[in-house]
Amino acid sequence: MTFLEAVIIAIVEGLTEFLPVSSTGHMIITQELLGMEINDFVKAFTVSIQFGAILSVVVLYWRKFIQSLDFYYKLFIAFIPAAVIGFLAGDLIDNLLENVAVVAIMLVLGGIVLVFVDRWFKQQKPDQPISYPSAFKIGLFQCIAMIPGVSRSAATIIGGMTQKLDRKTAAEFSFFLAVPTMLAASAYKLLQNYKSIDPNNIDLLIVGNAVAFVVAMIAIKTFITLLTRFGFKWFGYYRIVVGLVILVMLGLGYELSVV
Repeated sequence: MTFLEAVIIAIVEGLTEFLPVSSTGHMIITQELLGMEINDFVKAFTVSIQFGAILSVVVLYWRKFIQSLDFYYKLFIAFIPAAVIGFLAGDLIDNLLENVAVVAIMLVLGGIVLVFVDRWFKQQKPDQPISYPSAFKIGLFQCIAMIPGVSRSAATIIGGMTQKLDRKTAAEFSFFLAVPTMLAASAYKLLQNYKSIDPNNIDLLIVGNAVAFVVAMIAIKTFITLLTRFGFKWFGYYRIVVGLVILVMLGLGYELSVV
């Protein structure tokens, strides 16, 4: 992996991790456009830069993270479904993740859902409180995102809206829930590939995390503004285009893979 490739991958990760557009789909296209060789270090790099993205949430919303234990209790309750299903169905999830066609199809289907989702849920009053049952139900929605291409962000935000949260509150809780979820998943994946990290490439990891951190902060603030003002529709159209691009590439014989 070159320095330029590391920066580009980190930018893509920071831009797409918290948006309802599927970071997995964008990684597939980016790797193919860069002509990258997928080795153990690339896998470790792609996972490790998620820590930079996670840190952006903690920094942006640091007051929430020191507010009360109730905040952490609700995050834990919302995290439980994904933790249980991830543990029980880890092999199945990994097999699905290796299927690029599944990613593309779910991008398109998820995009269609986002085009119409604003019509299904009326705007709620801002700052609606999140109850413990609502937190658990949002956690169940997060499990849908274990199907590659669904988008964890989209699933949890829609889950929040089913609990009568307004878009902004639902999106922010989605960001908060990403911290324990991504931290656990990334740490587990990194343990599988950590041996590929050595003093010769540690600088790429540092740069990658720094870039992902800065870009994710910008993406989160911009996303909240766009979501509050315009809703999900344009994100839906974008997902459909990305999914169709991947399907066309597969049809043309490109050998696409998921890190």
